[in-house]
Amino acid sequence: MGHWYTIGVLAGLGTALGIAATGVLRRPLLGFPVAAVIAAAIGFVLGTWGELAAGIVGAGCGAFGSAPLIGGALRRGGTRGGTAVLLAVASLVAAAIAFIPVVGYLEAVAVPALGLRLRRRSPD
Repeated sequence: MGHWYTIGVLAGLGTALGIAATGVLRRPLLGFPVAAVIAAAIGFVLGTWGELAAGIVGAGCGAFGSAPLIGGALRRGGTRGGTAVLLAVASLVAAAIAFIPVVGYLEAVAVPALGLRLRRRSPD
């Protein structure tokens, strides 16, 4: 299929890794570097610099886009372990659907958009 497909897959995998890492570590500033290193390693092994960069960008989108969801769940009484497990399952689903052509790109755009929407709707 070409590089556009593998770049989209790595963007989606990076997004899923960012969601999972932020779910476990509860802070996007801690989750992003972990997810970025893993996504960059996968991108380096599987492809070229384009895939590596897409993985890092996707990790940032996933980590910072899921932060309002995690904060809201914990503020409303969710447990840390339960939130981490639910986000780990969600990231597995996101990683699986990243292999559908173009969906990886959409994940990298949709997760930060959802995070912005949740941030606007949350009480101060």
